[in-house]
Amino acid sequence: MKIYTRTGDQGGTALFGGGRVPKDDPRVEAYGDVDELNASLGLARSIELMPRIDEVLVPVQRDLFAIGALLATPDHDKMREQLTKARIDAERIAELEHAIDDCDRELEPLRSFIIPGGTPKAAALHVARTVCRRAERRVVSLAHDVALPELVVQYLNRLSDLLFMLARVANRRAGAGEVTW
Repeated sequence: MKIYTRTGDQGGTALFGGGRVPKDDPRVEAYGDVDELNASLGLARSIELMPRIDEVLVPVQRDLFAIGALLATPDHDKMREQLTKARIDAERIAELEHAIDDCDRELEPLRSFIIPGGTPKAAALHVARTVCRRAERRVVSLAHDVALPELVVQYLNRLSDLLFMLARVANRRAGAGEVTW
């Protein structure tokens, strides 16, 4: 199978499970931002390997693939299948919260805003956090017109918090400290 199909040359794209929409359709914007988030996490993982941080990110990347497929699927039955495959449920969100709590125990209490940066790993995690927030906004916008499981927005909201905490931990573990505002 060739990577190019030429089917999108006129500005349209196929949805998972059937149908075509313009490439600037809100659904495509939402899953495109989730895809960008996934790529951002891949970049963050490739910088300054930190096993305990990276071990948290790999399952998140798998979740994001499934969320992207979910967002690209207009068929509600197929959406439910993808949500099950992604295991985006209250238990998975609790796992993200547990990871946030683990980070919190390792860090000094937050007393002011943190200027994004520090080590390349932390900076990449901060970029991923901002991409996550954009993806969350796109999904919220899409949810105004399309029935989506609320857990998707909750997951992205919690994930952005986790990415902020992981960036702080990456800086701490590297001895980089934080620049406050």
